[in-house]
Formats: sequence, C-alpha cells, structure tokens
Amino acid sequence: MGLAYDIISIGTLSRNRFWDESAPMRHAHATTTLIRDGNHTILVDPSLPAELLSQRLNERTGLTPDAISAVFLTTCRPVHRRSLTLFDEADWLMSATEIETMRTQLNAHVERADQAGEPVDALVDQELALLGRFTPAPEKLTPRVHLFPTPGPTLGSATLLLVPATHTIAVVGDVVVSRDYYHAGRVFEQVADVDQARESFREIIEIADQIIPGHDNLLVPAGGRA
Repeated sequence: MGLAYDIISIGTLSRNRFWDESAPMRHAHATTTLIRDGNHTILVDPSLPAELLSQRLNERTGLTPDAISAVFLTTCRPVHRRSLTLFDEADWLMSATEIETMRTQLNAHVERADQAGEPVDALVDQELALLGRFTPAPEKLTPRVHLFPTPGPTLGSATLLLVPATHTIAVVGDVVVSRDYYHAGRVFEQVADVDQARESFREIIEIADQIIPGHDNLLVPAGGRA
C-alpha cells in the first residue's frame, strides 16, 4: 500500500473568535488523522473520547484500535490525547523536545512539593507515568513521513510532513488551528511563544501544498495542490 491519509475526526475549538464567541460554546477536540505508509499505520492526535474515536476509526477506515502501529502527538496538550490508552499496543511518539519540556515542568512540580514537605499531586504522578510511555519520534517515522519541528504552540510542537512524489501534506496540530486563523494570517492566542509560533506558521505556509489544521478540516493554501 502506498502513502495515504484519512481524517478520522474533524476538530473544533471551544469558541471561535471569528464568530464573535466570547465564551466557550462547545467541547474542544483536535483533528485526528490516520496516516498509512506501507505497513505503518500512524494515528495523529487521538482526541475524541475512546468509544467515539474507536467508532470513527472503524467508520472511516474499517480498522480497529489494535491495527494502529504508532500514535503521534503534535503536542502534549490534554485535548490532543484523550484516547491514548485506547492504543496501548501501539508505540507512543512525540518530539524529543516536547517530551523533555514536559518532563522538566513535571519534575519542577515534584521538587516544589518536596521542598514544601507536601505530597506530590496525584495528577503530576499520573502525567509522569504517561510521559514515560513515550518514545522520541525519529526524523523519519517512515520513508515518506517526516518529523518537522514547529515550535511555538508549545516549545516542542512538531508537524508530520507527508512527502509523496508530487506534493507535501502537513499535519500541523496547533501551528495552524483552523481555516479562519489561516486566512487571517494569525496564530492561536494560547501559544507558548508567539514569535516562534509565527515563524512556524510562515514555514508551513511556504512548504505545504495541503494543511491538516489542529482543529479544522483539510485546507489548501494559495498555490498548493489539491
């Protein structure tokens, strides 16, 4: 089987500033994408609740969770990983920078609790245990699926570039959160580093023929290939 992708679930934001929404109007979830390259099946950002995502996966591809060989997170934000445990048999991948950044932040919580003589928050322990399951993603997840660092949304945010012979598809996470933000040339308000996020946004616009945003459907930049 050649390189292919399916959008399993189209994400949404809790509120859309371009629709004049000043308060959360819906439950946010990230766009979930399945990438297939030969025998590799990579699920990106499993965001829906587990039962619902399992149904969507089967509806869109005929696959069940045990057919997924790897799960990749564009960012460690909780909304991008609600259904991780549905894929216990798969490899869990993130960028090395995202893993180390999260580990440093969590260990800082542990150190502060130790210094104060207080118990470590159970959630911190849970997050450290979860993080321990992750492996740093290689530069090439498959011959035609490449890791591309796009810091800004978080310090270790990363994109997957799908590179068939004729064009480039970018699964970008929160670098481009939606079609509205793309057309406005704006990065998301909830980013770790605005300058880095803007630079990553510009890079993606320059190199991608198709973009799968973090919380919206596929879009084709001006001059891109549908």
